[in-house]
Amino acid sequence: MIWSVTVKIKDIAMGDHQATKADSREIRAEFTRHLLNDIRALEIMLEKGRFESDIIRIGAEQELCLVNNNWRPSVKSDKVLEALDDPHFTTELARYNLEINLDPVELNGSCFSQVEHQLNSLMAKAADVAKRFRSKTLVTGILPTISKDELAIEYITPGIRYMALNDMVRAHRGADFALHMMGVDELFITHDSVLFEACNTSFQMHLQVRPQDFVSSYNWAQTIAGPVLGLCTNSPLLLGRELWSETRIALFQQSMDTRTSSYALKDQQARVTFGDQWESGTVADIYKNDIAGYKIILAKEIKNDSLNELEKGRVPRLEALNLHNGSIYRWNRPCYGIGNGKAHLRIENRYIPAGPSLLDEIANFAFWVGLMTGRPHEYKNMPSQMDFRDVKANFIKAARTGKEAVMRWMGNDFLLKDLLSRELLPMAYTGLRSVGVDKEDIERLLKIIDMRIEGFTGSQWQVRSFRNMRRLMKTDDALLALTKAIHNNQKANLPVAEWPVLQVPAQVHEAASLVKHIMSTHLFVIDENDLADLATNIMEWKNIHHMPVTDHRGRLRGLLTWTHMLRNKEGRNTEQRTVADIMTKNVITVEPQTSINKAIRLMKRNEIGCLPVLHGEDLVGIVTIKDVIAFDNG
Repeated sequence: MIWSVTVKIKDIAMGDHQATKADSREIRAEFTRHLLNDIRALEIMLEKGRFESDIIRIGAEQELCLVNNNWRPSVKSDKVLEALDDPHFTTELARYNLEINLDPVELNGSCFSQVEHQLNSLMAKAADVAKRFRSKTLVTGILPTISKDELAIEYITPGIRYMALNDMVRAHRGADFALHMMGVDELFITHDSVLFEACNTSFQMHLQVRPQDFVSSYNWAQTIAGPVLGLCTNSPLLLGRELWSETRIALFQQSMDTRTSSYALKDQQARVTFGDQWESGTVADIYKNDIAGYKIILAKEIKNDSLNELEKGRVPRLEALNLHNGSIYRWNRPCYGIGNGKAHLRIENRYIPAGPSLLDEIANFAFWVGLMTGRPHEYKNMPSQMDFRDVKANFIKAARTGKEAVMRWMGNDFLLKDLLSRELLPMAYTGLRSVGVDKEDIERLLKIIDMRIEGFTGSQWQVRSFRNMRRLMKTDDALLALTKAIHNNQKANLPVAEWPVLQVPAQVHEAASLVKHIMSTHLFVIDENDLADLATNIMEWKNIHHMPVTDHRGRLRGLLTWTHMLRNKEGRNTEQRTVADIMTKNVITVEPQTSINKAIRLMKRNEIGCLPVLHGEDLVGIVTIKDVIAFDNG
């Protein structure tokens, strides 16, 4: 049995995508009526106790990446999915991702071993099938080797529903996607599709919750989100930049943001949200708040009215409510579902990244469920214990700095490591024992958590390994080596606390084939109207032999070489010359997708020592003889 999960935008067939405006208005109006009826039906079900409450189950969803034999994204998901022919597998937004929906199991005994066994089995099946298409499987929060090229519109999984998602978000934004994130490095880029969201892969965990305790449980899930995330971070790198410990948090919000900016100062709610206040009342009130606070951005035709279904003694699907709920990306999401013919409620934890290993993921699952079920009695009413802004601040601090964060907890400040070891880990032990989880599983899985508290998280391992390799390697080579090591450690089924930090290996040039893989991107450039003496001095100070010349808009206008610098020192009135006076204007350029072999041939044929790299009119890098010499086979 696969759980009936909350409907997601990307899973909808987008029936109104090509409808006329009049048809769309009618569909939207009818959808709104169904949405209001769904809320009323939910309230009736709550009043009459029409929910399963005698059994508690857990479930999970595993998102994964496909990589080719050179450790770069593999766009074979459609072929792999067809060959798998298994309902547990489904597509994702990008052509290099897949998702596994695991079967729910009752929370007791060997439940975590059962989840682990099925996850390992399905991942092994996916890996075997991927081999047929010269691909490998990988679980990681953000695939290190994703480049901007794999975020182009042609990498969206074919199908009207995915293009409609892209069109819908762009239409509501009214502009392209502007991403700006700052960590140790900075990423500032404009993009034309929603595919930055596809960089994020997660391990989504579900816990069934009794209706009468739902709001208290939900508030507690919010409370522990910061500390749990801080221990589980695994996404520090994006496009070769070192950003947040869990970059997914900021990236997902910005890549799916439908808000618009203006000169007016106004509050707008992001559709990717942690929330702004404690919840109260029942789960119906949470849904009401979301209906009141978020526009309906997606509608579809619905055949069965939920109130009519309820009157006939049937369990309503609440399709409109689930669809609207699926268009709001809470990091802890309330979910309504049906299993074995009975309605249930659950909390979906959406903030945990995929990886670093499958074993780490199952340990994260046990730790979170242990905390949820081990909640002390005095924390049943969290609004009386903590300020919600402290809880939200903890979540943001965890995303930014991971295990190195300082948390505000019940009025006191703790180093996260101390909070985890002194307060939360013992609480998780208590919770798992209270629901009858096997002692062997408790000890085995929480020991992995304890090891990570004392050792490295996935983000810490990636950052230390990446920095080590960047000392003597190109960024692309370091990202390739990092991705390969992640794959090998996952195959060995080692928890990240046991992964050796990478040192500088031999160059990985065999995996580089395009100019973008080897070009230098941190460039010294000069404006064409600057004094020539300024340019030549910079070239001497920095010991560089080639300097691109740009105009005020950053477009390439020419090139200075060491020869130009030496000539500038000759003759009279040298102090009055501009860069435009001495540069060469006939510049041979290449694109990021140009093959390295072609770049070598261009350099040899034209007897030049460098090639500026252009993306459209923008200068994005430079490749020199020094960069290509290792690839020159004569």
